[in-house]
Amino acid sequence: MADLATRFEQALADSKKLTERPDNATLLKLYALYKQATDGDASGKRPGFTDMIGRAKFDAWAEIKGTTKDDAMQQYVSLVEDLKG
Repeated sequence: MADLATRFEQALADSKKLTERPDNATLLKLYALYKQATDGDASGKRPGFTDMIGRAKFDAWAEIKGTTKDDAMQQYVSLVEDLKG
């Protein structure tokens, strides 16, 4: 677990240093995995239709409901590694 947490923290740092900006779908996936790994299942009220970005983020997070913290961390690490090339 500690090893996974360390790799997750490194992936967070690496994600800020990517040479190319990922597309919006990938950014939403990174956001959702980060929130799932740090906060668990989506909670709170879904943003209204006037907040399209907030709504997209919430929907992406809610889509992976039930994913364990460790699994979300592992998927985040793998996705960042793929983006690094």
